[in-house]
Amino acid sequence: MTTRAMATVLVFLLLVGSVPAVSRAQAPPPPGSAPAAAAGAEAIGATPPRLAYSQGPVSFWRPGATDWAPAQVNTPLVPGDELFTGHEGLLELQVGARAYVRAWGDTQLGLANQEPDFLQLKVTTGHASLDLRSVDPGRTVEVNTPHAAFAIETPGYYRVDVTPERTSFTTRRSGRAAMTPASGRPVAIASSEEVVVEGDPTPTVRSFAATELDLFDRWNYTRTDALLDSVSARYVPAQVYGADDLDHNGSWRSVPTYGSVWVPQGVPVGWAPYTTGRWVSDPIYGWTWVDTAPWGWAPYHYGRWVFVDGYWGWAPGPLVARPVYAPALVAFFGAPGVTVQVGTPFVSWVALSWGEPVVPWWGRPGFVGRPYWGGWGGPRVVNNVVVHNTTVVNVTNINVYRNTTVNNAVVAVQRDGFGRRSVQEARLEHVDIQKLRPMHGRLDVKPEPASFVASSGAAAARPPATTITQPVVATRPPVRGAREALPPALRDGPAGTEAPAKMPAAKIVPAPKAAQIAPVPARPQPGASDIERPRRPEPERLETSPRRQGGAAPAVPPRDENTRREGQAQRPEAPPAVRQEGTVRRDTPTATPGEGASRRETPPALRDGPVRPDPPTVRERGRGPERGGAPGGAPPAVSQPQPAPRQPQQQDPAQPGGRPLPGEPANRVFPGRSETGPGHQQAVPAVGHQATTPTPQRGALSRDQRDAAPSAPKKPEAPAPQRGARPQDDDDARKGPRR
Repeated sequence: MTTRAMATVLVFLLLVGSVPAVSRAQAPPPPGSAPAAAAGAEAIGATPPRLAYSQGPVSFWRPGATDWAPAQVNTPLVPGDELFTGHEGLLELQVGARAYVRAWGDTQLGLANQEPDFLQLKVTTGHASLDLRSVDPGRTVEVNTPHAAFAIETPGYYRVDVTPERTSFTTRRSGRAAMTPASGRPVAIASSEEVVVEGDPTPTVRSFAATELDLFDRWNYTRTDALLDSVSARYVPAQVYGADDLDHNGSWRSVPTYGSVWVPQGVPVGWAPYTTGRWVSDPIYGWTWVDTAPWGWAPYHYGRWVFVDGYWGWAPGPLVARPVYAPALVAFFGAPGVTVQVGTPFVSWVALSWGEPVVPWWGRPGFVGRPYWGGWGGPRVVNNVVVHNTTVVNVTNINVYRNTTVNNAVVAVQRDGFGRRSVQEARLEHVDIQKLRPMHGRLDVKPEPASFVASSGAAAARPPATTITQPVVATRPPVRGAREALPPALRDGPAGTEAPAKMPAAKIVPAPKAAQIAPVPARPQPGASDIERPRRPEPERLETSPRRQGGAAPAVPPRDENTRREGQAQRPEAPPAVRQEGTVRRDTPTATPGEGASRRETPPALRDGPVRPDPPTVRERGRGPERGGAPGGAPPAVSQPQPAPRQPQQQDPAQPGGRPLPGEPANRVFPGRSETGPGHQQAVPAVGHQATTPTPQRGALSRDQRDAAPSAPKKPEAPAPQRGARPQDDDDARKGPRR
């Protein structure tokens, strides 16, 4: 009996003693530590629109800056940012995996709001296009203009033209939209339709058939086709922007341990990642890296940098279903790692290597300062040791970063130079890597007005005051948290100065509901016009296509050593590279690690900028007389065209005696467009795989001037260049946008 009682007591004591152990095992990790798979839900996760391309005078402004500044490619946009293109300017935003927004000259384009299911843009003047090859289910893209708000939920091509008198919106490629004017009554816009909204405060809405593509439209079509035909898409997820830029500026290699690695071309000796650019204050992501290299988006916001056989390479890691954007992928260090005068504060950093976690300095309080591998599909490495996904990692124990052992890889600047000028100007020498101390959490560096823009100097173009103060129609108020969160000195500008942009409040109208646009949506009234769109020619039939005798397939041209591998079409060689800010071009390295394909050359159609010959020969969409007398760089005035003489009614040749068709023409086009006037002859260049992209022209004649001038003979169409042909001269090589 005594033995049984003692056994019972021992069992009870063992059970009681095991409870604290279980409790300790289930307790949450201490502050500063996180399981390798945790904290993902607390990340911001949204990918900001990327300024992917700019040409000519393009200016940028962000709340907090003292003035407009030159726009810098690779700048991530946040709500409140504004862009303006000068008369010869051109820009491109990437807003999705297969979605692009572009602006022509004299256009002000702003980002008003960005949410997971809602992107809100505004166009107060000028010409913009939305080439949306895909739209995520449930997502809406809204364009706010002074006369109406346009909601887009389906893929297609959309064109917006805004003048002080009217706004026109055109849909193509099966695109459909819903429009809500200032009066608040939504209407549906069908495919291949142009809607013109005029008047204020009670606008009139008219519907026309979409006009034929002009040069700006055709350039958009050609450029998007080329961007989507990217070899680098094999190695990076579709949601990662800038894959096409990797094709033209480096080579992919297959390297043991790291898999596919991209090696940049033309970097100088001693170059290291995160050295050719600057840090910019982002109201959402905090300090964000903006690189000046044209390819400097994907390698600085995704993946990791590795140093192999004397070369730097970007390793995206195994493909993941959902990549996660980061403002930069670096480790920051503090004192005492730099030999400068005593008491001088500084900030230093190094690119993260294969599998190393980023310690966020952005995001919510529970997310900041914890090791994070979001969007990384490869192994997870801490202090050069691979850890399991469930391992609890205390951030204070992370003190080894592999790239610190690479010569010139650690970058240091004085604290008063961080985020205020380029790293090349502010960089310090003599970093003692033995004394580097990692920094965890938010950076103790306060932004200055110069920290909100990615370039220095005066802007080459500024929007007119009437454009800045022009209110727009919207279904949601724009996000103003970015400006309101700033201190008064940054929000209102220095004492005695006026803020460069005071955005007026938008006129809020009800968003169109599904019940209002289906199943029988309201349609705008047809507009009056004496100009009818000509019939489209039938597509070429397969039976009429040229074939070799006997039905054999066309001969395949021979391939040489310069032809792209893996069955890629040969492209013309690029001209000698031009020295860019922060990058020194050199010849391709004779040897790179691993094996891979040669880089893809940039087609002249997408590399060279639009050329505006003198005298102009192309009429533009809605353009007025030549620019030149408006003070202050204002956009050219748009003259109101006079009604054209009534055209004879179209007859059907199939009917006996050529009887006129019943009724009136339905495919009328808007008479306010200069390219639709009588006597207009617009040359349509042939567009092939390497065809020189048509150039948007400036200074088109008004309709009155054109009617008074003698008509020029129609130019013959240029034959499509042969595959692999080289440019005939320098002029041919400058007829398309520059990459």
